[in-house]
Amino acid sequence: MTDDRLSGVSTVKTQRAGHLGRIILDRPSHLNAVDLSMAEGISRVLDAWQNDPGVQVILLQSSSPRAFCAGGDLKALHGLIAQEGTDRAFQAMSGVYAVMRKIAAYPKPTVSFLDGIAMGGGIGLGGHATYRVVTENSVIAMPETGIGLTPDAGGSWILSRAPGFSGLRLAVTGNRMNGIGAIMTGFADRMVPAETLPDIAALLEKRGAHEVFALIAPIPAVNVQGLDGCYDAPDLATAVKNLVERGGEEGQKDLMALSQACPFSVQLAWEAWHRARNLTTLDAAFEQEETLVSHLIRRKDFTEGVRSKLIDRDGAPQWTPGTLPEVDMAEVHACFTR
Repeated sequence: MTDDRLSGVSTVKTQRAGHLGRIILDRPSHLNAVDLSMAEGISRVLDAWQNDPGVQVILLQSSSPRAFCAGGDLKALHGLIAQEGTDRAFQAMSGVYAVMRKIAAYPKPTVSFLDGIAMGGGIGLGGHATYRVVTENSVIAMPETGIGLTPDAGGSWILSRAPGFSGLRLAVTGNRMNGIGAIMTGFADRMVPAETLPDIAALLEKRGAHEVFALIAPIPAVNVQGLDGCYDAPDLATAVKNLVERGGEEGQKDLMALSQACPFSVQLAWEAWHRARNLTTLDAAFEQEETLVSHLIRRKDFTEGVRSKLIDRDGAPQWTPGTLPEVDMAEVHACFTR
């Protein structure tokens, strides 16, 4: 049964069958980039189903196999800053964060199918569900340092709890993971063939989520801490030196990623990861992230990063400052205070 009146927006579809309620992201031409309208649509559905005894499990999925959600709608934010200013843009971002926190705290079991691309805001929507499913097509990342931001959408919480220093590496480089990597770093719980997702959804219509996922065996553990010796360093400069001297081929890839990312954001992400390790709740991580983002969207790096990556696509952002050693650490530390 389909009833899209619940969301009130065309980019969010809903279906009910058995005791399963589906929230289907349906903005394929934008890779389901989440904006405030989509977030509010999801929120309305969650509110409607929270006290509905006929809905026992919530499934978040995409209408397209290409992407679950590629992130926030950065082009829209870029335009909003130009037209209405950074305060209005931050207000919109806060509204999107609110529904992510609602999903994380939802009283009924939630399931996300992170098939295809799931990055940034996509992790915010699907990465805090009770059961997170990836496939052979999954591409998972928190790539915010590449656009002048820092891992947000609750991503810093997951990164700070990944094994060893693997989360720190992902935070500063924005490196992508496949499904196996996502499970090993705590971004997902089960990996299945993409072709079986409809079968899992059909089971969820009739059986409890815990019962269904007990039937899916976890994948064997693999090592995701290969460069821990380089990132276990007192500061970013030392980590970079370690990568140069003993990082090998993988280290060279990280150095390339770091050279292309926003220097200020990389230094901030390094500091934020270490601070997030001392936080005790996901809500606290969201609060720290929002404080950081409130500063970062007011810096020129954010609009410059979005311009270069998504608007002009020239791959030549003019960061301020242009190199890691030039970053003023006092300015970085100031971002942790509203």
